[in-house]
Amino acid sequence: MKKELLVPAGNKECLIAAVFNGADAVYLALKKFGARKYANNFSNEDVIDAIKFCHLYGVKVYVTMNTLVKNAEVNAFLDQVRFLYKNGVDAILMQDFGMICLVREMFPNLEIHASTQANNSSYETVKLFYDLGIKRVVFSRELSLEEIESIDIPIEKEVFIHGALCVSYSGCCLMSSMLGGRSGNRGECAGSCRLKYDLLDGNKTIINDKYLLSTKELNTARYIDRLLNSSIYSLKIEGRMKGPLYVGFITNFYRRLIDGKDINLEDEFDKLKTIFNREFTKGRIFNENDKDLMNINSPNHLGLQIGKSSISKNKIKIVLNKGRFLRQGDAIRFVNSKQGMVVNYLYDKDGLLCNEAENICYVDNKLNIREDDIVSKTQDISLEKEYSLLKPRKIEVEFDVEAKINNNLVITISDGVHKITENGNVVEQAKNSPTDKNTIINHLNKLGDTPFSCNKFNIEIDNDVFIQIKQINVIRRSLVNKLVEARKEVNIKFIEKKPVFILNNFKDFTNNSRISCLVNNEEQLKACLDLKVDNIYVNNLKLYDKYRDNKNIIFVVPRCELKISNLLEDKNLVSEYFKFDNTNSYGNYSLNVFNIYTAYYLNKFSLLNIPISVELNREEIEEFIKLFKNKFNGYLNFEVLSYGRVENMVIKGNILKLSDDKCRYMLRDKKLRKFPIYYYYGKTHILNYQRINITKINNCCVRLDFYDENFDEVREIVKSYQ
Repeated sequence: MKKELLVPAGNKECLIAAVFNGADAVYLALKKFGARKYANNFSNEDVIDAIKFCHLYGVKVYVTMNTLVKNAEVNAFLDQVRFLYKNGVDAILMQDFGMICLVREMFPNLEIHASTQANNSSYETVKLFYDLGIKRVVFSRELSLEEIESIDIPIEKEVFIHGALCVSYSGCCLMSSMLGGRSGNRGECAGSCRLKYDLLDGNKTIINDKYLLSTKELNTARYIDRLLNSSIYSLKIEGRMKGPLYVGFITNFYRRLIDGKDINLEDEFDKLKTIFNREFTKGRIFNENDKDLMNINSPNHLGLQIGKSSISKNKIKIVLNKGRFLRQGDAIRFVNSKQGMVVNYLYDKDGLLCNEAENICYVDNKLNIREDDIVSKTQDISLEKEYSLLKPRKIEVEFDVEAKINNNLVITISDGVHKITENGNVVEQAKNSPTDKNTIINHLNKLGDTPFSCNKFNIEIDNDVFIQIKQINVIRRSLVNKLVEARKEVNIKFIEKKPVFILNNFKDFTNNSRISCLVNNEEQLKACLDLKVDNIYVNNLKLYDKYRDNKNIIFVVPRCELKISNLLEDKNLVSEYFKFDNTNSYGNYSLNVFNIYTAYYLNKFSLLNIPISVELNREEIEEFIKLFKNKFNGYLNFEVLSYGRVENMVIKGNILKLSDDKCRYMLRDKKLRKFPIYYYYGKTHILNYQRINITKINNCCVRLDFYDENFDEVREIVKSYQ
């Protein structure tokens, strides 16, 4: 199966670099609804030009609209979808479940891909998207190749093969949102995982001042054959915040790998390290262990180590490693001092100015460095020059020529898909100098700066014909222009339908006396039973089994598991999307319910409650319920987290080597905020440093989450809401 190389484009320069270096498809965003809000992104006019440019070269364009959508934004979201659809976008990536379902109903011919932010980590989630008519899923970066292969659903599979990794499952990270109101689910991530933390065991500091949540860069180049022999269709590179040098280099690198070119990986890795390097990992897709996934010492670009430095009067002496070069215009970083500079002046071993040095060289000590150090190159000027000279991508075409005396000259150009023919004047018998095949070929082959090249000419020509050279040139230019337009043109079968909404399982949920509690131990559970709490969510299977006969006890299904159906009990609290029919399931706030359409479709799929997102404020929640009532003429069993610590992250593996004792450990940041962290069921969970504590909201069930509260504290808190 032919694989697709899918490349990021954060701006027009990156788009051109991706296309000219061999991308099969690009993904980009408009100014709104993309999960990289702080990339340059594209205006409406820009994206029309981008689609035409990419289609000219046979490259597909996917637009990311993969943020969660608030009610006030729904109309603008749909307008943008409509605009992209009409202008020939090849697919749209989405996260928001309500928008996925609504767009599938409104625009049944539009291709939708489920973004990795939709947390495509389970068989059942992928099956749901397939049944909804989603063409492709972008798998969670935590899944191994074997796990992806085991999901035998006939849907296109897309995986990340290179670039930055989120430490948390995508779509499951609320850390940036909870700390500063910048939601990762809304494209505003502040990068909380790239900051320093201490790890505490009680009051004891186990690890001090390290980047405990910072991952290395994914790099699967050594395993390309396994990817090419898998059921994965699209091989995706991360990097919409990166520049054209990175995009051009990494596209060209993986293009050659996919095409089976002979490549010296170590030489290419050295080049890549000068462009961007946090150290590399093969990732969870190739079963990387916890330790080798992380770089706790630095979250920044490390560069390529090229030598060692020492101080020599007012200059810095650099002894370069064997085979390493330093050039004027390169940027270097002194590892221990954590300072960097551009080499404006470079001196050879004799102190003379030079453009390039090996072995021993000197640079000016404009940083006032006083100690010996290790030197890394963080920018290679020769590599930048090489990739700034873009070689235009060429499209192979062929010409057919028929030159018969007393018939019109006929010339056809074909790219394998389009075939365009033009007729010239009547071909005459030559009186003096006949026109031969080579003359025709030479003039048809003057394709110059057009997007085309030709190595195949099919010419049927009589003997001793005369054809004006000007006529051949005019027809060639006309054919080329027509082929360019034909390749850019998109035949869109635009269909828009009006959705029909029917509210299922409607009950009278107009009171706010209901309470649900999530408990962490038996003491908390007993306190909730004593107070006759409506729903008690239990996240321990043994504890659930002990009390399962009580109609109020509900099992918290572990998050981000490959086979959800294997874990379901009689009554469940679930965190992932799937068909909830006959599973007796309640939803966790991790379902990211941001708008009334998500609520509607969750109800349609038989979820027993509607957990409104913890990222919405009280005013937005109240407006949410009002809008739902006005739109659908009823209330559902809405539930809002009113007390407790939000789960900020869910991380595959035990990256900090925690024991199973849940309430022992804390992460502490530079502001001395402490985040409970525990390891359970193969995942590391990080809770927020402070508890949500809000009063009741009308027509909503109150949810209270308990972590380390004792029996009396649980009773007191529950009573305050009764």
